[in-house]
Amino acid sequence: MNTEKIEGKFDQVAGKIKQSVGEAVGNQKLANSGVADQVKGAAKETWGNAKDTAAVVHDDTRARADVEGDNLKDRAETSAHNMREKIAETAQNVKNSVNEKLDNIKREHRS
Repeated sequence: MNTEKIEGKFDQVAGKIKQSVGEAVGNQKLANSGVADQVKGAAKETWGNAKDTAAVVHDDTRARADVEGDNLKDRAETSAHNMREKIAETAQNVKNSVNEKLDNIKREHRS
């Protein structure tokens, strides 16, 4: 709970007391001031709620981005590994094919 929410709740309670006292003694100015304090307190509490919500959304978004970033990194590393394996395999196949053809040429030439 942040400061704005606490202050807002306090202002609302204090405002309700001021309003009640003002109405009890017939002091309209005090009663009106109490209502104004309640409005101010409600606004502060709402602002505090908005800040808390923004912090939660920010934290969740950051965590999701970190996970997605890790997933992307893992997928990129896996893809790079697979590509290296494929290149190495292709090179080996080309080498074997060329050597086989060269062996065939040698055999044909010796015959």
